[in-house]
Amino acid sequence: MASNKKYWKSVEELNENSSIVETLRNNEFVEEIPVNDFLGNDETLSNSSTTRRDFLKYVGFSTAAASLAACEGPVVKSIPYVVQPEEIIPGVADYYATTIADGFDFANILIKTREGRPIKVENNNLEGAITGANARVHASVLSLYDNLRLKQPKIAGKDATWAEVNTKVKASLQDAASKGGNVVLLTGTMASPSTDALISELKSKYPTVKHVVYDAISESNALDAFEAVYGERALSGYDFSQADVIVSVGADFLGDWQGGGYDAGYAKGRIPKNGKMSKHFQFEANMSLAGANADKRVPLTVAQQKQALADLYNAIVGGSTPKNAEVAKAAKQLKSAGNKGVVVTGLDDFDAQLVAIGINQALQSAAFNPNGAKLTRKGDAKAVAQLVADMKAGSVHTLIMNGVNPVYTLPNSKDFAEGLKKVKLSVAFSMKEDETASLTSIAAAAPHYLESWGDVSLQRGHYSVMQPTIRPLFDTKQFQDALLSWTDNSSEYFDYLKNFASTKLVGKSWNQAVHDGFASTDTFALNANPVDLSSSVSKLANAKSNGLELVLYSKTGMGDGQQANNPWLQEFPDPITRVSWDNYVTVSKKDAEKLGLENWNVANGGLNGSYATLKVGKATLNNVPVVIQPGQAVGTVGLAFGYGKKAAMKQEMQVGVNAYALYNDLNANQSVAISNEEGEHEFACVQLQKTLMGRGDIIKETTLEIFNTKDAKEWNPIPVVSLDHKETPATEVDLWDSFDRSVAHHFNLSIDLNACTGCGACVIACHAENNVPVVGKSEVRRSRDMHWLRIDRYYSSQDTFGGDVELKDSTSGLMNSRETFIGMEDPNENPQVAFQPVMCQHCNHAPCETVCPVAATSHGREGQNHMAYNRCVGTRYCANNCPYKVRRFNWFLYNKNSEFDYHMNDDLGRMVLNPDVNVRSRGVMEKCSMCIQMTQATKLKAKREGRAVKDGEFQTACSAACTSGAMIFGDVNDKESKVAELADSERMYHLLEHIGTKPNVFYHVKVRNEK
Repeated sequence: MASNKKYWKSVEELNENSSIVETLRNNEFVEEIPVNDFLGNDETLSNSSTTRRDFLKYVGFSTAAASLAACEGPVVKSIPYVVQPEEIIPGVADYYATTIADGFDFANILIKTREGRPIKVENNNLEGAITGANARVHASVLSLYDNLRLKQPKIAGKDATWAEVNTKVKASLQDAASKGGNVVLLTGTMASPSTDALISELKSKYPTVKHVVYDAISESNALDAFEAVYGERALSGYDFSQADVIVSVGADFLGDWQGGGYDAGYAKGRIPKNGKMSKHFQFEANMSLAGANADKRVPLTVAQQKQALADLYNAIVGGSTPKNAEVAKAAKQLKSAGNKGVVVTGLDDFDAQLVAIGINQALQSAAFNPNGAKLTRKGDAKAVAQLVADMKAGSVHTLIMNGVNPVYTLPNSKDFAEGLKKVKLSVAFSMKEDETASLTSIAAAAPHYLESWGDVSLQRGHYSVMQPTIRPLFDTKQFQDALLSWTDNSSEYFDYLKNFASTKLVGKSWNQAVHDGFASTDTFALNANPVDLSSSVSKLANAKSNGLELVLYSKTGMGDGQQANNPWLQEFPDPITRVSWDNYVTVSKKDAEKLGLENWNVANGGLNGSYATLKVGKATLNNVPVVIQPGQAVGTVGLAFGYGKKAAMKQEMQVGVNAYALYNDLNANQSVAISNEEGEHEFACVQLQKTLMGRGDIIKETTLEIFNTKDAKEWNPIPVVSLDHKETPATEVDLWDSFDRSVAHHFNLSIDLNACTGCGACVIACHAENNVPVVGKSEVRRSRDMHWLRIDRYYSSQDTFGGDVELKDSTSGLMNSRETFIGMEDPNENPQVAFQPVMCQHCNHAPCETVCPVAATSHGREGQNHMAYNRCVGTRYCANNCPYKVRRFNWFLYNKNSEFDYHMNDDLGRMVLNPDVNVRSRGVMEKCSMCIQMTQATKLKAKREGRAVKDGEFQTACSAACTSGAMIFGDVNDKESKVAELADSERMYHLLEHIGTKPNVFYHVKVRNEK
């Protein structure tokens, strides 16, 4: 029964017309408490006799008032669907197959969307897909939301309509046709059969049209060599899983060599099975990912590499013995391997590429596959040089560009810009108003690949489909739609593509091809033309160095630089140097001493270095930072492409120097003069310790011979601790009460050090999945990077890591040990390298959980170490207590903060955020969550479908991104699962096992071939 009683707090409330009651209803405090006056005046505060209790009252009130004010924030109303699309279920992710083809990176991928927003890239794991998303491909989803994109077409720098653009271009094409003027289409490699057909139709309508293909980083010599032998402009295909012996001469095939994508096949042969694993020799100048993973790496100058290739050919075809002992050893093993051997080369030299093909033909290499040649590079350096000459001569009437930025990427960009002024009409289809688009008559706003339809032939016999995953964000138009307009074809490109694809698809309908993302096509076998290699071998054998050699290369994170405005990639640490936010000249220790170049660490832990001036021919590059790189061949220096961009770039991302200025004749190998400059450069380096210093319990490794012949206790010993003054296995000693973890799921992550190449795709995938903030160069330099996953890179101090351990074990006495360990901090001039991904180890007996005063971090029943951000008060006790140093303290509010003007500071950039993961605020500790949102989604999906979760369905962002198979995630309670099998392997060990944390992440001992 309801009560009608009325309660009152004072007599005054009985008076209905009381002004005092009305005032109190509207304002609890009639007089404002002068908190700001008191706390805001230093002098008043210091002279006050206020007690601590009174002070805390003031502070408490002001905090409460601020909290109440915060509760009255702006109301943002959600707008429901009027008619909800059938394919969209709020809160449930959709995946669409598509293909990235941006002129540099090509792969079949899946795009994860939420409520119509693409938020993440995944690998397409259907059988037959050509996948292998690298760090740049994973980051490409963020480039979709770049707020500096060109939002509509411009004519003479002013906003225009597409009708005006088409009218102007068609008039120019007609004028050129009537006067016999040259029309040039300058595009990057599109590898698009339908676009090639459209260009052919344009040529038919306007006979003076010429198509020139330009790759910013040229593979022209390799293309010329393959064409000379097989009659088709393509690149040799390779399957390294078919090779027992791999010899690479200057080819970083685990990086960007000829488009990359080889790590999956390579890793299959690197995991010891049946007592065998592939043998890998690497001859190179720069320390590369391939070199870092090789069994035997030999640093050589470019001239010496050419000689080595000639010696390999003579040894295999002619039977001679090379003078270089390491080349002789490689040749011997190649001959022994027969068709299980393969040779690849990255030398930017026609003869070298021709000889490499000849060696593989002589071996009848099973890993060498010309019939599956790659079609993702088609650039012609000679045609580009001729175009620049024609433009300067004024003989180009109309120039139409798509997906290229020659004013930035050409070494003779001034000549190109000068010639551009003599072209009557210039058009640039570009996503950005970049260096080139800002100088053309028309800047045509192009869509991102995730807004586009298209087709791509990644290799012979393979046809891929590109489909949009979001409606165009801006007033953009595809190049193909423009081609249709210029040929007076009223069709939409989608209809044209669908009709065209019907002539290509084999065994699949259009809808099935769009669903899968690819299909097979008919093709024919290539026949090799007989080529006399004697002249090429002779040229290579007589190669000479002309002073110091510059080897230009593409960084794993930045590629050719078209995504330079992507903060994920700028903050991505280089796998070798561990430096982010920069490119730099890499120099050997001997050359650095000779030239007076230095690196040093400063008091705050940052890395500093000298500046240098590089001169190639008439081109000079000033203020180039210097990194002294272990493993760099003496007599060579390295410099990465992709940096130094200024146009259409946020100020924070305008970093580094433009290496394209030294790219004479589009050749990556140049003679260079280098000199010291005054000043010092501040690097943002995430790892200053370079060596393991003999700590064999961090990265355990052994040789293949020992692995095959010795008991696991010898090469994978269980650490012992003292218990009752007796040596006892650490796994048998416990300070904690253990729980029964055999019920329901128990998640483990396996990391195989033999398969991990250090590529870093997992790092960017983690960024995308978990809304990891970008903090910028200044904060990274202060060791405040927020990466939830790091890949530690270690060099050996001796020739090998085994030598490090022997040296450490042989020391005795305080002074001897001190001197030894100080010496072991410096890497060898040609060290062995090891990569180790490290994230939160999700310890079953986690030391972080013990010390948290507010229980913000706790352990879940399924083995995950949880973080309740709302409970965390930022004491950082957990970080201090973590032996793996994987926790990241959120120093600032990175979201909606102009001090960190990256994607989280604008509405467009925030569209990439994953709604399943909280965006953390300042003052909290964060770390790897083992992607709990992904495991929960997998369980819910299986529950809806009324079935058990299948092995392989459980994934984390890093395990799903790992194309080499190094990371396997799953439920160890499922005894049939892959991860349970790996947990029982003799190679399995836990990081820092002797401290008894019992992690749910485990590693596999690295096995190396004997040198």
